Amino acid sequence: DLDPPPKFDLVIVDEAHHIRNSSTFAHQGVRYFCENAEAVLFLTATPVQMGSHDLYTLLHLLRPDLVIDVETFQHMAEPNPFINQALNEARGGGESWNQLALEALDSAAGTAWGNTMLRNNPVFQETRQKLLQKGMDREDRVLAIRNIENFHSFSRIINRTRRRDIGNFCLRRPYTIEVKFTEEQKKLHDQLLNFEATALSILHGSQNVNFMMSTLRRQTASCVFGLAPYIDHILNRRLTEFEWHESTDEEMPDIGLFQSLRDGAQSIAEKARSLPPNDPKFDEFLLIILEKQDQENNKVMVFSSFKHTLFYLEEKLKEQGVRVGLVYGDVKDDERVLLRRRFEGPRDVANSIDVMLFSEVGCEGLDYQFCDLMINYDLPWNPMRIEQRIGRIDRRGQKSEAVAIYNLVTPDTVDADIYERCLLRIGVFEESIGDCEEILGDIYREIRGIADNLELTELERQEKLEQLADNEISKIYEQQALEDREYELFGIRLPKFTMDHEVRESESYWLTSGSVQRFVTHYIDKSVGKGEYILGEKDLKTLRLSQDARNLLLEDYRKLSPQRTPMNRTWEKWLKGGEPHCVITFDSACAADHREAHFIMPLHPFVNQAAHFLETADPVYTAFRVSDPAAVPGDYLFAIYAWEYKGIRQELKLVPVSEESNVQENFFDYIETAVKIDPEQVLPEESAFESQL
Repeated sequence: DLDPPPKFDLVIVDEAHHIRNSSTFAHQGVRYFCENAEAVLFLTATPVQMGSHDLYTLLHLLRPDLVIDVETFQHMAEPNPFINQALNEARGGGESWNQLALEALDSAAGTAWGNTMLRNNPVFQETRQKLLQKGMDREDRVLAIRNIENFHSFSRIINRTRRRDIGNFCLRRPYTIEVKFTEEQKKLHDQLLNFEATALSILHGSQNVNFMMSTLRRQTASCVFGLAPYIDHILNRRLTEFEWHESTDEEMPDIGLFQSLRDGAQSIAEKARSLPPNDPKFDEFLLIILEKQDQENNKVMVFSSFKHTLFYLEEKLKEQGVRVGLVYGDVKDDERVLLRRRFEGPRDVANSIDVMLFSEVGCEGLDYQFCDLMINYDLPWNPMRIEQRIGRIDRRGQKSEAVAIYNLVTPDTVDADIYERCLLRIGVFEESIGDCEEILGDIYREIRGIADNLELTELERQEKLEQLADNEISKIYEQQALEDREYELFGIRLPKFTMDHEVRESESYWLTSGSVQRFVTHYIDKSVGKGEYILGEKDLKTLRLSQDARNLLLEDYRKLSPQRTPMNRTWEKWLKGGEPHCVITFDSACAADHREAHFIMPLHPFVNQAAHFLETADPVYTAFRVSDPAAVPGDYLFAIYAWEYKGIRQELKLVPVSEESNVQENFFDYIETAVKIDPEQVLPEESAFESQL
């Protein structure tokens, strides 16, 4: 309802898969932000299949000017299967790979979108000509693969970084802890599921029973004790539904059947209330935690899909004197950040947390690479969910060489069958296979189909799960073998090589922390006078300025007409205040660990006001000395131009110009190690530079 609406330079949507349903308020809220933003970036580690309606929803929200409607999306997506086929042929390197890749590319160009966008593309035509040649060398192959990847119709708006492309962070060491039900737990588990199946069959017929049963089956396998307080509610809900169903039915109600269900419900409720207190699964769980408390890193992450299990574990751990925190969907973001900070805190700090309990949603958005042990109290059936759990600790910044993953499994449950017959065998715990998302998506759908089919005997279910694992393992191995063959052919991991190349092209030496520090130091020297203002050799530093110096900087800050952002307000408050010292850092990792420090990076007002202060429209003349054994000693003139490219992709590029080709080619390498010298002593007349124009 805001009029005028807010305007944003950049909107970043993390966990963007949550807005793939256009009917939700989350989607509508993000749409409002996107419609009023100069640029938008969506981030998600949950893969979205490339031909799905979910992808259309996200791309339509991101680029409604390009992906106008479903028909346009399908039109754009049509050549992509052929492009993927061409990529596979090029990577596989068979005997006639180039001919097969060429045929696939021609098929892509034969689609409606390909005929318009690919056929007359100069890079596409050049790639075709290369593929027609015989004896392509290694560089030609690498270039061809990179070009083919860019022919994908969504390549300009989707950047896909796979886990395997950036390498393994550490070893994964999975441990299976099997804990049987007690006799009383087993009876309660079986009786509750039989009651639910009977009631649902009567109420809804057999067609919906499988789906509706799956949640309760997983809940009971997770933690019977945690579920016990809710069993009365589950039973009464079904009895109420049955009573209503019977009273509205035209036929006479079956009083005997209803009474039988009621008697069964009463028996189940009594069993739940009288469960003996011993809980073998929790005892094994506690043993893992207590052993970890004797180690230097005593932090433990625990996952469960169910709130009733989390609440039960929280209560039991507190009884044991364990410092525990709980994060699930209802916990607010601010509280999650606070709990993470306490979890990261040293054990000798009184309010530190040693064990964190998480639901699936609760772990999103924050990283916990300081922890190297996680426990799955129960397991989701979806392999991607498992990968996301493990990815909270197996990630960049993990200091341990290996992370431990404990899986608690109860035999004689459907969860145990899925774990032993399928999840273990496809290797989801040993290494990241999250980049095989299309295969894993198929696995999950088939797991659900097998697990929810109550007509299967236990033996039939096990056989089908094993067969599923065998079939899908071969597909995963095929994909991995293809990439291994690619490595043998080129001597490089091509996806990582491509990504590193793109990063190098995007990096700027002038935006590194060292360059930013030199820049603001130069600004203070020019504005206030030479002196020692930034103190400290480590990443965490102190900026020390007198009141007069801060007043000068405050004048420059106000000339920016700054917006009232939290960063700007904090900076302005220090400039106006009476404290001469300010904690700062130029390092991103240090800034993450010390939130109280000002993170001085290119967007900080300190850097912006430095840029405005030092800006000049007149040419700047400078000189520097560099040592290069490959260069002929002498004096060389150079000029630097800012070239602005206008078109579909606008770009600003710094271009060195010199009559000496060696200087021109290596210029940016030179100035990274150059020593500045006094220009007045060595510079020729300005007219000498006219030859560089």
